[in-house]
Amino acid sequence: MSLKCATPEGTETYRQKMSSIVPPDHFRQGNGWWMSTIGLGTYLGDPDVNTDRGYEEAIFTAVQLGCNVIDAAINYRFQRSERSIAGALDRLIAEKKISRDQIVVSTKGGFLSFDEDYPSNPGSYFENEYFSKGILNKEDVVAGCHCMTPNYLENQLDRSLKNLNLDCIDIYFVHNPETQLSEVSRQEFLKRMRIAFQMLERKVSEGKIQVYGVATWDGFRVPPNSRSYLSLEELIGLARGVGGEDHHLRAIQLPYNLAMPEAMALRNQMFGSKEVSTFEAARLQNMIVLASASILQGRLSRDLPELIEKFFSQLPTDAQRSLQFVRSAPGVTSALVGMSQKKHVEENLALAKHSPLTWDALQGLFQE
Repeated sequence: MSLKCATPEGTETYRQKMSSIVPPDHFRQGNGWWMSTIGLGTYLGDPDVNTDRGYEEAIFTAVQLGCNVIDAAINYRFQRSERSIAGALDRLIAEKKISRDQIVVSTKGGFLSFDEDYPSNPGSYFENEYFSKGILNKEDVVAGCHCMTPNYLENQLDRSLKNLNLDCIDIYFVHNPETQLSEVSRQEFLKRMRIAFQMLERKVSEGKIQVYGVATWDGFRVPPNSRSYLSLEELIGLARGVGGEDHHLRAIQLPYNLAMPEAMALRNQMFGSKEVSTFEAARLQNMIVLASASILQGRLSRDLPELIEKFFSQLPTDAQRSLQFVRSAPGVTSALVGMSQKKHVEENLALAKHSPLTWDALQGLFQE
C-alpha cells in the first residue's frame, strides 16, 4: 500500500482513531476515502510569517481533533498557504500522530499568483517567471488573472507539489474556470476545459494526482442562461470523452451557506431529462462535494437571526450553527471553513462531537 496519498485504508484508520472523540457519522465517504464533514480552508490572511505560523498550528490542532480534509490553492496568500500545510503535515508525520494516507489534501490551479509577497514590479515578475520561459502566453491570460492551458496548469501542479512537500495531491481543482467565460465563447471554453481535463487524466496516470475537479464561485449557483453558468453534465461528458467511463473528474467545490443556498435550492442542472440541484446532480454522479465559504469568511459567525439560533439551540456559537447547516445538507461531503487560529479550530471542531442533522430534521428549519 502506497503511503504517498490518501487511501481508503488510511482514512478508515484515521476514522477509527478519532472514534473516541467524534461520532462515526462525522465522516462521509468520497472516492473510497473517509472524509471529515468539517474541512480546513486556508484562503484568508496576510502573506506574512505570523499568519504562516497561525495556519501551521491550526492545521496541527485540527488533525488531532477529527479534521482530515485540508484545502488550499496555489494563489492563496501567494503560495504561502500551501507551504503552511506542508509545515503542519511534516510535523504531524514526524511526531507519528498521523501518516500521509490518512489525510485528504486538495489544492487548485488557474489563477496567476505571486510568490511569497507582492513584487515591486508585478509585470516584470510575470515576464521573467512565466512569459519569457514559455509557460504562459499573454493571449492565454483571461481577465488579467486566469489561465488554464495544459502548460500552465502542469507548471502550477508541479509548484503545488513542491510547496506542499507531497508526492501526490488527492484532489486537484481547476480554479474558477467560469472566469474564462467573461472573455471567450462557450464553445472555446469547452474546448479549453477538454484540453485541461486531458492533461489532468495524464497526471493521474503519472501518480501526481488522484482525482481532479472544478472549484467554482458562480458557475454552479446561477441559472443556465447566465454567462458564467457551468453544466455538470456537460463537464462530465468532456471528462468521459478524454478518460472514458473510468475518468477521474470526481469532485466539485462551490459556496454553500445560510446566505448562499443555491447549490441545494436552485434546480439548474440536468440529470437525464430531470432538472435537479447541483448537490443532487453531484450525488447522482457519486462525486465529492466540498462546500466552501461555510461561514462566509466569518460573516456568518455572529449575529445570526433569532430563528437560526433557536433552531440550533443545542449549539453554543453562531459559527457552529452555520457549519451545522452546511455539513448537514444532503450531498455535502465536507464543509470547508477557514481556520488560521487555534482558538477557531477548537471552537469549530467542537461541533464534530455532534452528529450532522438528518435531512428530515434539517427540513424543520425551512418550516419554521
